[in-house]
Amino acid sequence: MNMTGKSHQPYDKEFKDHAVEMLIETGRPLKAVARDLGISDGALREWKKGYLGEVAENPEGRKYTPEKLAEENARLRAENEYLKRQRDILKKACGILSN
Repeated sequence: MNMTGKSHQPYDKEFKDHAVEMLIETGRPLKAVARDLGISDGALREWKKGYLGEVAENPEGRKYTPEKLAEENARLRAENEYLKRQRDILKKACGILSN
């Protein structure tokens, strides 16, 4: 360990952005992504806050903006509701056909 208390080289911005984009794209839990990348979950959480803050200030050139994430979330919620209705219809049809 060196004199500053840090035992690793600082990560470059490209790595941090890629890690956050991986977190957002995969939808996996933050702890799982951090573990896979070999970083702390606290670091990834801070990088995500910074990434989304930068995107809010300067959205050009970024894959994910808060608005895009909100739109995607709304779309996925609607799709989820549709799929639940379809599942319920199939359950009822299976019940009717099995009688």
